[in-house]
Amino acid sequence: MVTNRRTFWLVLVTAAAALGAAAVRGPVLGLFAVALAATAGSLVHATALIRLALRIHHGRRNFGPCRGAGFLGMGALFTGAGVAATGLCALVGPATAPGLVAAGTTLVAAPTFLLGLLLLPGTAPTVGARLRRLLDGLGIGVSLFYCVWILVLTDARSALSGPLPLAVSLSCCVAVAVAVVTGLRAVRHRPAALSCSSGSALSIVGLGGFGLLLLDHGGAAGTPWPAASATATAGLVLTGLALVAGPFLVLAGAQRADDRPSQPHAADESGTFAGYPLLVGPALLAFGASAFRLLSGGPFDGTAVWLGVSAFGALVLREYLAARDIRRYARTLATREAHFRTLVAGSTDVAIVLDADLVVRWQSPAAARQFGLSDQDVLGRSLTDLLHPADAAPAAEALRAVLAGRQHVLVQARLRDGFGRWRETESTVSDQRSTPEVGGLVVHVRDVGDRAQLQRTLDEVTWTDDQTSLANRRKFLASVAEAHSTGLGGSVLVLELERFESVADLHGPTVANAVLIEAARRLRASVDRDDLPARLTTAAFAVLTEAPLVHAFALATRLATALAEPFHLPGHTVHLAADVGVADLRGAGTAEEVLRHADVARRRARQLSRGRDGGRVECYDKSFEAALVRRTEIEQQLPGVVERGELDLVFQPVVDLTLRTPVGAEALLRWRHPRLGPIPPAEFLPVAEQLGLADEIGEWTLHQACRQLSLWHRDGRDLWMSVNASARQLAADSWLAAVATAVDTHCVPAEAIVIEVSEAALPDDVLAVEQLAGLRALGTRTAIDHFGTGPTALAHLRRLPIDVLKIDQALFNEPAGHCGPATPIIDVVVGLAKRLGIDVIAAGLETESHVDVVRAAGCRLGQGFLLSRPDHAEHVEAYLERHRTRLL
Repeated sequence: MVTNRRTFWLVLVTAAAALGAAAVRGPVLGLFAVALAATAGSLVHATALIRLALRIHHGRRNFGPCRGAGFLGMGALFTGAGVAATGLCALVGPATAPGLVAAGTTLVAAPTFLLGLLLLPGTAPTVGARLRRLLDGLGIGVSLFYCVWILVLTDARSALSGPLPLAVSLSCCVAVAVAVVTGLRAVRHRPAALSCSSGSALSIVGLGGFGLLLLDHGGAAGTPWPAASATATAGLVLTGLALVAGPFLVLAGAQRADDRPSQPHAADESGTFAGYPLLVGPALLAFGASAFRLLSGGPFDGTAVWLGVSAFGALVLREYLAARDIRRYARTLATREAHFRTLVAGSTDVAIVLDADLVVRWQSPAAARQFGLSDQDVLGRSLTDLLHPADAAPAAEALRAVLAGRQHVLVQARLRDGFGRWRETESTVSDQRSTPEVGGLVVHVRDVGDRAQLQRTLDEVTWTDDQTSLANRRKFLASVAEAHSTGLGGSVLVLELERFESVADLHGPTVANAVLIEAARRLRASVDRDDLPARLTTAAFAVLTEAPLVHAFALATRLATALAEPFHLPGHTVHLAADVGVADLRGAGTAEEVLRHADVARRRARQLSRGRDGGRVECYDKSFEAALVRRTEIEQQLPGVVERGELDLVFQPVVDLTLRTPVGAEALLRWRHPRLGPIPPAEFLPVAEQLGLADEIGEWTLHQACRQLSLWHRDGRDLWMSVNASARQLAADSWLAAVATAVDTHCVPAEAIVIEVSEAALPDDVLAVEQLAGLRALGTRTAIDHFGTGPTALAHLRRLPIDVLKIDQALFNEPAGHCGPATPIIDVVVGLAKRLGIDVIAAGLETESHVDVVRAAGCRLGQGFLLSRPDHAEHVEAYLERHRTRLL
């Protein structure tokens, strides 16, 4: 920027001129050079500031935002003009004239700088805030000057004892304090405010110091300036630098300040609630200086008394304003609370505040009026305890969706009122945990019993769904109850269109309605003439058929295939799928129970079909319900498992089969739930991947394994550690960075880490090669686990960048008593691995015959229950103590 270059050269000119003048013993010329440089710098930046103010005024069509830059520019202009006049007086005027001009300029420019700083956008938005900044600065400045006066200047009787030097010194001290307080207490754009305040303070200090030096020269001593000391000359250099740098900082800050209006908090506007500590330190310092002066027997002159009274008055007035602001803010809060209570008390909706555990913390007075629920009945209880058991789980799921960040959730559930009756309710939920005054979920509950009753009345009039012309839920349940009562048998099919919710979001409600109508048409075309298709909910359908379970399964497969066909609509093509659950009519006691059995089978089908194209069909089994409940509990308990410290690692050594000494270990993940007990990884890791928690759990496992390996290396155990990775982790872009971070964090050799990937979980060849090669580039080693159970051909091993091959037990498991030579397949695998330079580990060794088979095939490393079972680190360490370890 041009201004920056000008300022740079002005600083150089100032320093060179002043030091050069001092070197040739011509202080008058040095004074004139300093004045010239300071004048040029001030006038250049004053012009830029005034132009900035005019540009803001033309853009905003308002004098408000431009006043700060304008007054700052006027302050710089006064500074430049005053310094210029001082320099001229030094050349042609009497000895006292330069000091008087500089002092007068200080008394005019300092208030102008402060006025511009207080009017700058973002520093003090209200008149009250500006008054508080002034009082804070006045109290601090006067208190500090008071301390200096009574401790130093009173006895020294320097040139500052005169009225004019005293006024200049005090004004500079107060102005600098106000500038510093204003910059530090800026409501917004604090870096810009700090730049302006520091520039204003430098300008004021430079100008004041300039005047005091000249007043000291032309004072009582009457010493002509050419005989002034080298200290005075150095002072002129410093004041010149301050006068040049100050306007530059003011301009830099003013250009960064945003003039757009804002709505800061009331406490920020007034500065009251953060203002108390500002005056405490200076006041205590002044009190301590007074006590020291009194104890040392020193007198207090009139100036000291006047300064002390001024500081005390500023402190009293500031505290009065603070107390008034606190009372006003308290009245504002009380008014808002009363207004809120009035609105809540008059509302027909019931407002309930829940914490993160869905426990009721507050309810509005309308709860007693609308539902007869007192605070004793509700507060401290989980909201789901107040709901119908059939509606509690879906409601809790919806509330947790809000906690997870989902918006616009509508909860429909039956609520037990204070008289024990079930009331139909509809609730909207908003997450207000980030609002300090609320700190929870806000649930607005409405009684929709009249509307539900009206809907039931309409259903009694018609048994047909208006949108699809299929039978509605009431008709279907009545038909199922009738067929169940005859005892002739039959089946119920329940299906739901997956991803239907996204159709309305992406294509609009018109396309969604067309999809439902087409789905209903395909449903009617696929069932027999005696079957009854029905629509249960928005995207859920059902079919009642007289066919037995086997034929019903074939019908369900036909329906899933039909609904998986693309929906070709005008301008749109929609791809959906439907999972189908089948239940036998004679396997339940009521129609509702039959429907529930079919829905449980559908949910089981949906769990098993995730990640597949098309739908899946499942017949109801009693074990499904227990598995569904357990999976639901795992889904609920798995989030936060790392923070709760429920995960654990066990380690299984890898042994040299010839020497029977351990050379490495495999880290195996375990989840020990306090209520569900031990949960194997095969059960909770797929759930973790669906919930998006696999990366977090994988990184925890990696770090814990590296940490344990680091401890073993520190104890002198030269081992390597293998860590399992899923296909999802291996395909993630962040996995390589996570491995590198873990290795660096725990200071373990990269080659001592082996990343294992199951053969069945390997991604496509290209991605597998890229990721495995990336791991190799980090220095870590790679391994394929359970080789022999997946689709990987032996020829593929040439293309895969792997270091270790873990062969599965299926390749060497022999009938009991067999101790003959190795089977041909393991010979081929081990031989090929050796030619490729790949180490082979036989996993799953359980008998000595297994060891004989793999050793005969040339495999020298093994792992299994025969050698050592997986155990915690301390038990594995005891095992290691009994064996010598060496690197693979």
